Amino acid sequence: MSKVKVGMVQMSCTGVQQDNLAKAIGGIKDAAAKGAQIVCLQELFTSLYFCDVEDYENFKLAEAIPGATTDTLGKLAAELNVVIIASLFEKRTQGLYHNTTAVIDADGSYLGKYRKMHIPDDPAYYEKFYFTPGDLGYKVFKTKFATLGVLICWDQWYPEAARITSLMGAEILFYPTAIGWATSQDEVTNNEQYNAWQTIQRSHAVANGVHVVSVNRVGLEQNGAMKFWGGSFVSNPFGSLIYKASHEDEETTVIELDLAKTDQYRTHWPFLRDRRIDSYQPITKRFIDED
Repeated sequence: MSKVKVGMVQMSCTGVQQDNLAKAIGGIKDAAAKGAQIVCLQELFTSLYFCDVEDYENFKLAEAIPGATTDTLGKLAAELNVVIIASLFEKRTQGLYHNTTAVIDADGSYLGKYRKMHIPDDPAYYEKFYFTPGDLGYKVFKTKFATLGVLICWDQWYPEAARITSLMGAEILFYPTAIGWATSQDEVTNNEQYNAWQTIQRSHAVANGVHVVSVNRVGLEQNGAMKFWGGSFVSNPFGSLIYKASHEDEETTVIELDLAKTDQYRTHWPFLRDRRIDSYQPITKRFIDED
């Protein structure tokens, strides 16, 4: 299929998991009613962003994948004939947890999962306390409507992740994400941070000649100390914005992508053709400080 309609559910969350799941299901249904064939939810959509503190109680939020939530979403996907991209807190076994996104095909079948590879540890984003780095490598998922690549939040800053996923045949790169501003921060810093976040992802679209879809949460959390900045967006394969969501509001939006644009842009701007793969071995070093 050359053209595909992609739905994005940008929403706020509460401390009640079932309420968040119900809201996400409502967003998926809304997107499907608007014609969406693929629907992407934001990072860790079933809960508040709990990584603002290191608290062992939060491990109780985790679940098996596949499991109860993917079963529920599988039935919904089959009912609506939509692909669902669902970011969840995975309990792999006792004491081993991942930040994971499951992909469910339009017939309700579970296609597999991607485990977040790059794990941050910053003030109010203490993810290393909770998440073991992904060990499945980069993944693509051949769905009914398109071949998808899924990366998660902090992965956004790494061109290597986008490149490898694109080289594996991804036609669209999806980024479920949870990022925001400290409410004590000034507006200039806020704008600079958001622009950097958007720019790096749009650069992945340009370098790889693919559409990029980034879905972020919105709303105040952490007792008002953190404002998740929304701003979900879609970029075409040359980095142009097709859509940008509000920084304030919950939104369910459907955008049509023309996947044939990839061939057009890659033919006229042949970055993949001109890659010097014979010269890239040093990229596997942490830092090049020795001969």
